[in-house]
Formats: sequence, structure tokens, C-alpha cells
Amino acid sequence: MAHSENKRYFPNLNGIRCIAALLVVFHHLEQAKHAFGIDNFYDVTIIKHAGRLGVGLFFVLSGFLITYLLLEEKGRFGDVDAKKFYLRRVFRIWPIYFLIIGLSFFVFPHIDLLYFPGANEKLAHDVAPRLALLLLVLPNYAFVLYDLPYWCAQTWSIGVEEQFYYLWPWIIKYPKKSGRIVFLFLLVTAVLLFGGVYLLDKTDEEKMSAITTFFGQFRIQTMALGGLCAYLVYSQKTKVLDFVFRKDVQIAVYSLLAILFFSGVHFTGFLELYALFFSFFVLNVSCNKNTIISLENKVMRYLGKISYGLYIYHVFVIVFIINALRTFAPQISGTAYHIILYILTFVLSVAVTALSYNYFEKPLLAFKDRHFGR
Repeated sequence: MAHSENKRYFPNLNGIRCIAALLVVFHHLEQAKHAFGIDNFYDVTIIKHAGRLGVGLFFVLSGFLITYLLLEEKGRFGDVDAKKFYLRRVFRIWPIYFLIIGLSFFVFPHIDLLYFPGANEKLAHDVAPRLALLLLVLPNYAFVLYDLPYWCAQTWSIGVEEQFYYLWPWIIKYPKKSGRIVFLFLLVTAVLLFGGVYLLDKTDEEKMSAITTFFGQFRIQTMALGGLCAYLVYSQKTKVLDFVFRKDVQIAVYSLLAILFFSGVHFTGFLELYALFFSFFVLNVSCNKNTIISLENKVMRYLGKISYGLYIYHVFVIVFIINALRTFAPQISGTAYHIILYILTFVLSVAVTALSYNYFEKPLLAFKDRHFGR
């Protein structure tokens, strides 16, 4: 968020984005090694959940920031300009989303160094419905109904974010009609999902699995929790915030989070509980002058700034490096292999993302701010 006399600046947000992105990269590295039959730690519970937790952290942060911006806009102008809101989102999200979709369908399958087990076979069927859903920016539907090639499978979460954006501005704009708005939103969501499942040529068991996977990923409530945090800050609910900001409360909550995270315990409502922790974390590091955790350093700030691109591009980079090492340096093995893989993945992912950010995204972001900012 840019500094300005009217707008509030939140520190540490890029640091949060950096942590979320690195959790996802870490998870996908081990997942890809597992798929290629390379020694991996994918079955370690923390690693298996790291990706979902990283995405969960992104969701909470997204809900927080979007809600605060909408509340601020309504406070300053007396209304929310939904058209400008959507155009800002389109210019931020769609360009590299469509780029990775296009590459994954029409370029990557033809490059030997981007081979991924089963990806080409997956692309040989259901091409039209899968592509149609992706072009409609419904990648979470495409993911559960038809599966996605690995290079762009991570885009499912972009779909969930986009669907949150379809809902949220209207709730802030017309709070008294929020019940009807939510009902309509859930109805459209259900019609799309059950209609899509009905058309599938799969067993009942597979259809049920698609439905449960969809709702497992459809974490609108996680983003809404971030939105609630923004409301607390915007409305200056000091009683709640003073308690959340206490030093002893921070120490207790972070200790509990560390125990939960490193024990790798999984249970029903697992992601919702983590969302509560993440909300606490986002509130403290962005709004509490006495936060015991600070993420304000150059590296985290920069990685956070480019985190969306990092999230989109890192998967194909991982696949490329695994193939390149197999082809050009098959003699490297053991611990050395894993260290080299991690270092190369990180360096090349950041390099690709930085190029994309500077020469592709930045001009579009500048255009967005010039024409659709409020």
C-alpha cells in the first residue's frame, strides 16, 4: 500500500507475504521430488501441510488488506467504486495468471527439460472444459473437476481469491443486504460446482471426492476472518486490540503456534485454527507498535513485493531444475544434490520473478494506479 496523507501504511506486510511464499515453495520442492521418485521429506507432516498453511496465510492477509482498503474507500468517498476495484484486481492478477496458463498448455509440454510425470497425459483429455474454466478464471473448479498440469496447478488458489473478490466489495458497499448477497454468492458457487460434477464422466466416489476437495480449498471464511481483523483496526475496537497487542499474549500465542506447527498435528478444523493464529499474527506485526516480531528487512520486503510472481513461477522452475540436474549433472547425489536443488530453485525463481515484475507487471501496475486508483 502506498504512503499518502489519507491512506494508512501497514508495516511488515511484505514480510508476511515472503513467509507465505517460502512455505509454498518449500512444500512444492518436496512434492516434486516425491513425484520424480527422488529422496524427499514430503511425508513429514509439517512439509505436507506447509503449502496449505502458506496459502492460508496469504488468504488471511488478502482478506485483511482488501477489507481495510474497501472500508477506507467507503469512509473517504461515502461509497465503494466496484468497477474500479475489479479493474485494479484484473491488472494485478490476470496478466501472469494467463501467462502461466498459456505456457502450461501450449509451451511447457513440448520442452524436454520441463517434463513432469503424467502432465502430458493429463493434457490429452478434457482439454476444452478445462481450458474454458481456466479462461473464465475458475481454476479451482478446473482443478477439482479435471485436474491441472503441475506447472499451473498452484493457480487453484487464485480462483478462490477471485471468488472472494466477487463477494466482498458488495458486502462492504451494501452491509444491510449482506445476507442476500452471501446467499446469492453461495447459490452460484453451488450451481457451478454441482453442475460441473454432474457432467463428469466419473464414478460416484470420484465425484464425491471432487466436491470435498473443492470445499476443503474454498477458504472464503479464512479471508473473511482477515476482513474481521481489518474491521477491528478500522473501527478502532481498542478493547479487543489492546488485549491482542499485549506482550504476554503475543508470547503465549506464538509459543502455542510453534508447538502446533512443529508437532505436525492434524485435526478437523485444522486450517480454521491456523487462520486464527495467522489473524493474530497479521494484526500484531502490521498494527502493533510493540510487536515482538518484526519482518522489516530488505530481503523479506523485496521477496514480499514480488511474492505473487514467486508463487506463480516457482513450480515450473522446480521442474526445470530437477530435469536439468538429471540431464547435465547425474553424478550429483545425496545431501549435495538437495542443497544444490534448493539453492538453484530459490535463485532462479527469484530471477525469473524479478524479470517478470520489472518488465511485465510493473508497467501494468503503474497503469492500474494511474487510471483506477482511488
